[in-house]
Amino acid sequence: MFAYRMPHEQLHSRNVRVAGHRTSVRLEPAMWEALRRICERERTTIHDLVTVIAARQPASSLTAAIRVYLLVYFQAAATDDGHRRAGHGGLAAPLQ
Repeated sequence: MFAYRMPHEQLHSRNVRVAGHRTSVRLEPAMWEALRRICERERTTIHDLVTVIAARQPASSLTAAIRVYLLVYFQAAATDDGHRRAGHGGLAAPLQ
């Protein structure tokens, strides 16, 4: 079991467009980086990805829906098959 304490990170606000409407989202820098990496991998923009997330969100906040999406996305990558497709092997440090 890994023990890891998140460093204190300030929330960063950024404007995103959800279905063409501008809104502000506050996330930790690590969450913005995760969104950026997903967009790069999926060949989409943050605006388009957040629009998809917003369309699927239950009655929670957009910020909460984004965090849940990130968790689910990376959990799927953490399966044995996901690790094989990503080229992972062995035990790597969870955070660098």
